[in-house]
Amino acid sequence: MFLNRFDYKIDFMGKRHIAVAISTLLMVVCLGSLFIQGLVFGIDFTGGTLVEVGYEQSVELEKIRSTLHENGFPDAVVQHFGTTKDVSIRLGMYEESKDDPLSSQILRLLEKNDDDVVMRRVEYVGPQIGGELVEKGGLAVLYTLFGVLIYVAFRFEYRFALGAIAALIHDTLIVVGFFSLFRLEFDLTVLAAVLAVIGYSLNDTIVVFDRIRENFVKMRKQSSIAVMNTSINQMLGRTIMTSVTTALVLIVLFVVGGELIHSFSTALLLGVIIGTYSSIYIASASALALGVSKADLMPVQKEGVEKKPEHLHW
Repeated sequence: MFLNRFDYKIDFMGKRHIAVAISTLLMVVCLGSLFIQGLVFGIDFTGGTLVEVGYEQSVELEKIRSTLHENGFPDAVVQHFGTTKDVSIRLGMYEESKDDPLSSQILRLLEKNDDDVVMRRVEYVGPQIGGELVEKGGLAVLYTLFGVLIYVAFRFEYRFALGAIAALIHDTLIVVGFFSLFRLEFDLTVLAAVLAVIGYSLNDTIVVFDRIRENFVKMRKQSSIAVMNTSINQMLGRTIMTSVTTALVLIVLFVVGGELIHSFSTALLLGVIIGTYSSIYIASASALALGVSKADLMPVQKEGVEKKPEHLHW
């Protein structure tokens, strides 16, 4: 690749203390926001009603939002799906009766502006189902982190495994904390994005760890810091290209993908940036802080096997 032609000599590990301090501050802020404000859960988790309506002509979403917000539905999320004639409306939990269901109330309000509106579908998510989704979603993240710990420990060394887990916890906490801090809606698409961020960050971390392991064997006279710096610089071109190309796709999704996937693309875009940063600093710096060295990665010589001389002199 073009970027790999450059001979980078950036002292990443020399600045690891500054990076760790910044990351610690970010995690404290995110944790504080999660404890104080919590998350703004979508109807996938809290329960609510999804109403889909159709129009004969294209309709402006702002007009529908204003109508609903002014008539007792301030949290209504309105967006197009499929075409500009089809509209989905997501509502939270509201009191309703059998004689006057919520969908009928919404339809009456919309008919004030346009008589051509037709009810297409109504879907209700109960609070019990939402609670189960919160629990299972949290367990999915924990199971993923636990599986990563086992995988990296077997493939590399336990210090690298702990470094990878530290980076993944760092990435997950900052992405989730971002949604809490800025009061963005957290729904199933965001949870899927968080799990995708874990996979992306892990892939980037393993690529860097592979090169560090190779260089520990090749550069036996160098210090651990020098080996890690060399390894990260060697993989920097690949890391930048992967991150930039992925980020470009996510930016396009955010701009033209519609409101339905704004949260998803936001979480992934933030995760790609944080994941790239953590693969360079948090994962490697954590392994270094735990005392990893070339002695931990050198092949173990079997007892009783003597090394054969390369040349025999008669």
